[in-house]
Amino acid sequence: MAGFFIFEAMSVTQLLEIHSRCSGVEIDSRKVKPGNLFVALKGEQADGNKFAQKALDAGAIAALVDDPALKDQPGMVWAEDALAALQQLATAYRKTFSFPVLALTGSNGKTTTKELLYAALSTKYRTYATKGNYNNHIGVPLTLLSVPKDAEFAIIEMGANHQGEIAMLSEIARPEYGFITNIGKAHLEGFGGLAGVKKGKSELYRFLMANSGTIFFNNANEVLEDVVAGYDKVIRFGIGTADGFSGEILPGDFARIKVGDTEIASSLVGSFNGQNILAALCIGDHFGCSLEAMASAIAAYLPDNNRSQWLEHNGNHYISDAYNANPSSMSAAIAHFASMPVQPKVLIIGDMMELGEEAAAEHAAILQQALRSDFQRIITVGTFFGAARGASPDHFDTTEALLEYIREHPIQQRYILLKGSRKMGLERLLG
Repeated sequence: MAGFFIFEAMSVTQLLEIHSRCSGVEIDSRKVKPGNLFVALKGEQADGNKFAQKALDAGAIAALVDDPALKDQPGMVWAEDALAALQQLATAYRKTFSFPVLALTGSNGKTTTKELLYAALSTKYRTYATKGNYNNHIGVPLTLLSVPKDAEFAIIEMGANHQGEIAMLSEIARPEYGFITNIGKAHLEGFGGLAGVKKGKSELYRFLMANSGTIFFNNANEVLEDVVAGYDKVIRFGIGTADGFSGEILPGDFARIKVGDTEIASSLVGSFNGQNILAALCIGDHFGCSLEAMASAIAAYLPDNNRSQWLEHNGNHYISDAYNANPSSMSAAIAHFASMPVQPKVLIIGDMMELGEEAAAEHAAILQQALRSDFQRIITVGTFFGAARGASPDHFDTTEALLEYIREHPIQQRYILLKGSRKMGLERLLG
């Protein structure tokens, strides 16, 4: 992580003192509230330095900036690199925590697992977890700086699309515990193939091993066995396994599992979410949470933000899983939808991004899986699926084109799965 120098000998300790007096950290001047610390970051669209005075006028107690022209301006705290300063401040604040910090990453299911884990741990601890998708080199520091002083547990989600990113986030968050949900075909372009995904995601386990941390390990993730081989601080779990915490997945449209004599129900569509539930239960159990209390909390959790979400709209029943997609999650979602004992079923799938040279083959494979399934209708959206499918009245190059078609030819009284990458915005079909 790059070092930084602060004008007039402003140290990380002094930044911590400013943070201790602020009511929150904000990087968007339009959202600044009185008492906030504003951090001026440079983005693709704007330079936060240009809005530092606006943030101060809105009531910020200070603005952390890196434009030399602002060095001697009242209320400005200058750093050579505001982002590096933000990251170092976050790490310094994290080191004041006297409670457990658990990080999680993975190709699929990390946000859902985070929410389930939050529900489970909150039955015993004042728990704070990453909000939304604040899981990158900016989001993780902001998450850490948002953890309240009276917290008793922190859950930090980490996302990545290239090598070294999880290692860098681990250095910032310094977790003592960690879990990787799975290794799948996500961000293949940035990671350099599936082997690169494994190498990049396993940086979390390697950090923990280098720092005597504790690893939670799903026995189904055999691809990671060689990473943890010989390490003695591994807490294992699995479906039907005798090695560690175990449970079984129960049949049904919604994810349900059984641990001992206790059945845990959920509002998550898809049996594949049973693995995420079991992970939350295993981790909660390790920290002394009651299985019965966790079962009730997970049953009460309602998924949102188009992640395995069951919705009814305009006479249709939707499974909205359109927040993101990659070949692994797409295949699992299609397989579950095909297994559901409901009819008639319409599949609407959109392009998967960041697959690099594998894009054509992976889209073709997903399309073939869909065509082999018992769907009344398969609608594809995007240029990659278009190339794989060829001319078809059920293919649309853009979501806007599909929206226009549906306005004139409504789809009604159907069960519909929406699955596609964030860029496709398939949730717009829900109005």
